Amino acid sequence: MARSVWKGPFVDGYLLKKAEKSRASSRNEVIKIWSRRSTILPQFVGLTFGVYNGQKYIPVLVNENMIGHKFGEFSPSRTFHGHAADKKAKRK
Repeated sequence: MARSVWKGPFVDGYLLKKAEKSRASSRNEVIKIWSRRSTILPQFVGLTFGVYNGQKYIPVLVNENMIGHKFGEFSPSRTFHGHAADKKAKRK
């Protein structure tokens, strides 16, 4: 279920502080974050975030098309190894 419009997008407070600090320093460093639930805002465009997927940090370079999506969408937490039926079909 989506978040109601009158509340606005959810973003963790520490994430905004880290983004502002990175923009002020004008370095192209990866900003490590754990908040997969945070919405990508226009202020984040051009920054690289290291989104934690439970095992490692996946670098995500934010562009205009990502605005409004969540960080977790661009950092998969599960590895798909294929279906069991596909392996049987390949053997033939």
